[in-house]
Amino acid sequence: MALASSSSASAITGSSFSRSISASEPKAPQIGLVRLFSRPNLPASSVNYSQRRCSVEPLHAEPKRNDSVAPLAASSVAPGVVEEVQVEDYEGLAKDLENASPLEIMDKALEKFGNDIAIAFSGAEDVALIEYAHLTGRPFRVFSLDTGRLNPETYKCFDEVEKHYGIHIEYMFPDAVEVQALVRSKGLFSFYEDGHQECCRVRKVRPLRRALKGLRAWITGQRKDQSPGTRSEVPVVQVDPVFEGLDGGIGSLVKWNPVANVGSKDIWDFLRSMNVPVNSLHSQGYVSIGCEPCTRPVLPWQHEREGRWWWEDAKAKECGLHKGNLKQEDAAELNGNVKGGSTDVDIFESQNLVSLTRDGIENLARLEGKKEPWIVVLYAPWCRFCQAMEGSYVELADKLAGTGVKVGKFRADTAKEFAQRELQLDSFPTILFFPKHSSRPIKYPSEKRDVDSLMAFVNAFR
Repeated sequence: MALASSSSASAITGSSFSRSISASEPKAPQIGLVRLFSRPNLPASSVNYSQRRCSVEPLHAEPKRNDSVAPLAASSVAPGVVEEVQVEDYEGLAKDLENASPLEIMDKALEKFGNDIAIAFSGAEDVALIEYAHLTGRPFRVFSLDTGRLNPETYKCFDEVEKHYGIHIEYMFPDAVEVQALVRSKGLFSFYEDGHQECCRVRKVRPLRRALKGLRAWITGQRKDQSPGTRSEVPVVQVDPVFEGLDGGIGSLVKWNPVANVGSKDIWDFLRSMNVPVNSLHSQGYVSIGCEPCTRPVLPWQHEREGRWWWEDAKAKECGLHKGNLKQEDAAELNGNVKGGSTDVDIFESQNLVSLTRDGIENLARLEGKKEPWIVVLYAPWCRFCQAMEGSYVELADKLAGTGVKVGKFRADTAKEFAQRELQLDSFPTILFFPKHSSRPIKYPSEKRDVDSLMAFVNAFR
């Protein structure tokens, strides 16, 4: 496993990637697969989950779970004893830290989450996050999304940052089969014609979702001045509104934005004063840097985000990694779904997943003697909660392929009244299990939509 830690550590043990650090630097506790680093006394607070600590795991690692619907703790807790779980007030914490420095916010994030948090590094100004983390003296992890279409200068920047801080960045890559299918069906530059969302979903959003499933918190370089249309209200810390963390479900991931209140000029003054490596594209007029085909330099009077997806409307200046910043009406428009209309960008795409029409779902609801049971998600492609569970549901379809359980999807926003009346739709997404012996579907009751929880639900009835 590639583990990023601050260069103040004397060594990274238990890894073939060990690096020697100058003995003149202050020593921090060692970390690695064999020995855990020491931690400060952490508060027993959480967001709908317990702050469990574990040995070092790669970002994409997922915990082993029991397929039983009943919790393991049910057999060991004494009658009448209820475990009290304290819920962290992150809105209150965001207010408390509103005037704090980025260094103080970074220190608080690393203190709270230890090895369960990582910095998202894009090869641009995010190097400031790594420098702040380094200055705290605490161990830290860094990951990056390699889309396969970055500039050569960006890859060179990755290498320089690793060497400067003595770290190894944990790279996440898109699924080769998905990239192959996209390119073969639409070509290499389809985003110029039908928008960047589909390509970004394959190359960035889904790899990010896999990365975050191994974490309980992540750190981003979002700033309020980056995109006034979508990021003007970014808090310094928040419960992630889109993605799920290690424990699954809404509220299982915390998002830290230490430089939310810092302006671009102040960021660059900091980078120059600390003499850290930066992407050489910045000196060529690039400000906001993404994939090579979708990024270009900006003119002196242009906003930095005008160099990203310049052929699209300004409201579409989010690739999906921070789609939670969009207001609901903007998100619907971004997905071509104004007032419940059709959309060009669908979700839950898999060869093991059946797309049901209105007639198909009606037949399924009437049929009592089915050959196979079904699990079906009622969804809207513009819904951020549906988007958040896309990876888990597609993985569920792949796992159930050939097992005798059919996995389907029904786009219910175009038939909402019918779905509310006949299919128990309350909100998106709604997940239903149709047993073989009955036409009456069983509604999935939980907000935990990770693949293991969904699999346990299916196993309880088949």
